[in-house]
Amino acid sequence: MNYKELILKAMEARKYAYVPYSKFKVGAAVLTEENKVYTGCNIENASFGATNCAERTAIFKAVSEGHRAIKAIAIVGSKSEKTYPCGICRQVLSEFAVDGIDIILAVNENDYVVKKMDEILPGTFTQKNLIK
Repeated sequence: MNYKELILKAMEARKYAYVPYSKFKVGAAVLTEENKVYTGCNIENASFGATNCAERTAIFKAVSEGHRAIKAIAIVGSKSEKTYPCGICRQVLSEFAVDGIDIILAVNENDYVVKKMDEILPGTFTQKNLIK
């Protein structure tokens, strides 16, 4: 799957966002090592701590289906500028990211940048840190 196709899946997922409080819709699409795609949107809650971001929704869907290696993720939020994942989503992504993961930050399928994990989360805390 190419970047544009993955971005279009994220844009489709964004339509389903439940955002009665922030009104800020986000969609995400993850591509697993097995070339399966899982999408997610942000889902807000009156108890703000119970809110789940689009990236984590997509990642958790993939993991719950047995896929634990993500090779790419496309994220779309704002329709005028690129939306980066929050800190919690960056940490969750680092848990399941394969080396060299492509993190695609998009406004739309024609306006996007590709980042690597160490660019958006330097000094990542992973399982390797627990084996000491």
